[in-house]
Amino acid sequence: MSKYKSEKIVVDGITFDSKDEAKYYEYLKHLKAYGMIENFELQPKFTLIPKFKYKGKTERAATYTLDFLIYNLDGTETYVDVKGFSTQQGEFKFKLLKSLHPDMDFKWVARSLKYGDRYGWIDFKELQKKRRESKRNGK
Repeated sequence: MSKYKSEKIVVDGITFDSKDEAKYYEYLKHLKAYGMIENFELQPKFTLIPKFKYKGKTERAATYTLDFLIYNLDGTETYVDVKGFSTQQGEFKFKLLKSLHPDMDFKWVARSLKYGDRYGWIDFKELQKKRRESKRNGK
């Protein structure tokens, strides 16, 4: 079990940090098989702050590793991170990533059979909004 209480799962010999990540991998395989995307990669990594020296000591680089890079049919790329929930650190790193690469397409997605598309996928912030609305309306 990971630090966020999600169980690791192995699919096609690949270890995923959560069941939802593995399901998204299966979803991308489906999209590729049906010609809906060109291809995809796992674990694209970005450097947010390169390593540096501070008072004579080297500080490690700060990085952000997303779950997937999707190559779309139109030649564009979409970077996707599958989230079960957010943390303050994760939100900060994601915001920093977007500020460093404003022309790139980054998405946080979550799986929700109640609110998601026909496969259960929904933008993470949209899911949070729908859940707040539902709670407010007593549903």
